[in-house]
Amino acid sequence: MTVTAYTLAVVLNVFCLFLGYRFLFQPAAAAAGYGVPADPAGDAGAYLTIKGLRDGTFGVVGLAVLAFAGATAEAWFMLAVALVPLGDTLIVLRHGGARAVAFGIHFATAVVVLISAALLFAV
Repeated sequence: MTVTAYTLAVVLNVFCLFLGYRFLFQPAAAAAGYGVPADPAGDAGAYLTIKGLRDGTFGVVGLAVLAFAGATAEAWFMLAVALVPLGDTLIVLRHGGARAVAFGIHFATAVVVLISAALLFAV
């Protein structure tokens, strides 16, 4: 179970880095994939950059916590970070995004992050 817990945590953190990169360097495509399309050339540009920085930072912090503080600290980090995809679910629903995206991507991500936390607590 230890290998599974650490592997899932690393994959989730690297995925956050990927999302951050995508919002910083491919913001229109990333926004569409998020479920609420936005024009990076318009008023949304700053917000898409903020989202990219936020997601990338979560990935870096998560990897640092796992490497230097251990599984229990990473589990608490994952537990706290699970609030983000839960909030993203509500944002997509509130702004007319597809329910399939809200629940199939964001809510499902929150569930996977919570599973990761549970596995890390069990290590």
